[in-house]
Amino acid sequence: MPRNVAAETLDGLAEDDPAAMRSRRDLQRIHRLMGTRAIMTRSLQRLLASRPSAAPLRLLELGAGDGSLMLGVAGALGARCPAVEITLLDRQDLVSRSTLDDYARLGWTASAHVVDVFDWASPQSPAVREPSARWDVIVANLFLHHFEGPELATLLAAIESRARRFLACEPRRAGLALAGSYLVGVIGANAVTRQDAVLSVHAGFRDQELSALWPGDRSFWTVSESSAGLFSHCFLAERSGLGGAEALP
Repeated sequence: MPRNVAAETLDGLAEDDPAAMRSRRDLQRIHRLMGTRAIMTRSLQRLLASRPSAAPLRLLELGAGDGSLMLGVAGALGARCPAVEITLLDRQDLVSRSTLDDYARLGWTASAHVVDVFDWASPQSPAVREPSARWDVIVANLFLHHFEGPELATLLAAIESRARRFLACEPRRAGLALAGSYLVGVIGANAVTRQDAVLSVHAGFRDQELSALWPGDRSFWTVSESSAGLFSHCFLAERSGLGGAEALP
């Protein structure tokens, strides 16, 4: 199945469009069925295994949506990841005050930044000029598959230059996932979600495709890539030799 990236309907809807609001609720149910929270939690634990457990952690989620997925991960990690500062970046203003308060109750300091990811990735971004805007971990969930060619290359280059670790969980481009995408209507998904689910699988990843696109020098990075669960595909990258101050070069 060749990779094919097409614009998804949800991305073109206003944040307060009723169909978009319904589709975002559909996505929460789909995440539960896919076990996305558990996949992300296990992957983060793997990435952070060699890191001092009590050290403060700065985490950035790209394409964070309403922030609910990482809130679930925060709850699953519990006391194993204290003193976490998470930035939820999305081009739409979807993170509610109550969601930020829920993070705080778990001991995480959360902030929402409404900005286009390519403005963030720009060489003029504060993330380039300010050392404090570097990240212990950058995560992306169902996000990279929206991009291809120069856009994807630009995004990965920005991530590589600003992160110590990177985790992506994407649709798996495979027959089983495609079959599942045609069945999301069974759980009551609306027309937007039914269409976008199929498009997302066609735009997904498989085998070692993200590893081949990763711009980091392999003498400085350890990468791994594999299927996860029934429908997901995960990519992990960790800067080699981390420890102590974990300084970026």
